[in-house]
Amino acid sequence: MPATDSIKREKLFIHGQWKEGSDYTELVSPYSGEVISEIPSASTEDVEEAINAADSVKPIMRNLSSFERAEILEELVTLLKSNKERAAHIIALEAAKPISTAKGEVERTIQTYKFAAEEAKQNHGEMISLDATPGGKNRIGYTKYEPIGVIGAITPFNFPMNLVAHKIGPAIAAGNAIVLKPASQTPLSSFFLAELLEKAGLPSGALNVVTGKGRVVGNAIVEDERVNMVTFTGSPEVGKSIRNKAELKRVTLELGSNAALIIDEDTDIDSIVSRCVSGAFSFQGQVCISLQRVYVHENLYEEFVQKFVKETEKLQLGDPLSESTDISALISPEDVTRSLEWIEEATKNGASIASGGQSDGNMLQPTVLLNVEPSMKVSCQEVFAPIVLIDKISSIDEGIEKVNDSKYGLQAGIYTESISSALDAADQLEVGGVIVNDFPTFRVDNMPYGGVKDSGTGKEGVKYSYEEMSEMKLVVINQD
Repeated sequence: MPATDSIKREKLFIHGQWKEGSDYTELVSPYSGEVISEIPSASTEDVEEAINAADSVKPIMRNLSSFERAEILEELVTLLKSNKERAAHIIALEAAKPISTAKGEVERTIQTYKFAAEEAKQNHGEMISLDATPGGKNRIGYTKYEPIGVIGAITPFNFPMNLVAHKIGPAIAAGNAIVLKPASQTPLSSFFLAELLEKAGLPSGALNVVTGKGRVVGNAIVEDERVNMVTFTGSPEVGKSIRNKAELKRVTLELGSNAALIIDEDTDIDSIVSRCVSGAFSFQGQVCISLQRVYVHENLYEEFVQKFVKETEKLQLGDPLSESTDISALISPEDVTRSLEWIEEATKNGASIASGGQSDGNMLQPTVLLNVEPSMKVSCQEVFAPIVLIDKISSIDEGIEKVNDSKYGLQAGIYTESISSALDAADQLEVGGVIVNDFPTFRVDNMPYGGVKDSGTGKEGVKYSYEEMSEMKLVVINQD
């Protein structure tokens, strides 16, 4: 359909040029259902052109000094700071993320690119004591990190600026070129990033943004031999498919989760309830480490449930562009339908609804479930919706066992005043990150982040992504 005056028709960003697509799809607001933009669907030829561009600029990116890479990222930070309101509005519009939460994402995105600028200047190599063996006498050894080449980045809808930053920032810091496929629902944030990086002085072709169907764009990126690494955040099913298709190229996968929290009997409930509610329902629960399962010591269970429900019912549903909104629409009507079906499955099998359980258009009320069987989807799958279950435990050991009874293992939390219980949990929880005396939704952008089991492989966090996106080279000098 032709573009109207009020609806912007976006373009692909390839080799520093904005290019019309051969086909377009309508981008619809999850909250209002209104068309907000027209998005190009890249063809196989478009993706080929983007990979050609990234491959051709590899020598330029490789030869940029650490200072030059850092300078580009620092300028990007400056541009983001001066465009914070626009950035937050884009996120709220395309993702239905409440504007206050969207502003928080923009602030985190700024920090992520700051960390990337700083990381560009770090020495990631080390000296090797070769003379620690008889055969190494009079030899000097050291390691250095070099760009891996072309990074294929495939990103999700839920943090359309900051999770993109976790791929683009380290890639630039390490001297790589990038082909980016953003999520179909949230491409506007990535087009905005391309505008800013163009102004920041990134060489043409170093970032290419191609939108479209995963089976066209995603497959072309994953299977092309010139793409040296694929970094993906999304579902376990797609992640496993990517790993199978990627052959020997490096792959980092940030996949699903159903994060859990243990609350020991010595915990002050009043001091943690609002934090737990935030962890469960922020951005409608559409966060990989959103608090989904809460295991409370039986001596505190009734008190915790009562206070958690009371705090939950204070949350305001509404327009994501309103400052008073806490909860808005799920990303698609299908996700609302799925969530309601999962709630119904749980209640038919003995679970009870302590709060919520209904929808209003594409908005699902924040829902608290009790007496949920571990085999129910709301317990054993990733809900990615504002749904949390609360269960009672008789001991920390029982809590650890229940947390570990999952195919996922991204992050888990424990509240306790006992150092021995905290250390036991840190040792025994089968997750990539254990958060003591806070919820499992805690993340800052310079910490290592990644899971075990079906939660993926590899680590993000700017330093760790930098090293994933680089090749370590050993240099040995014989002084004889």
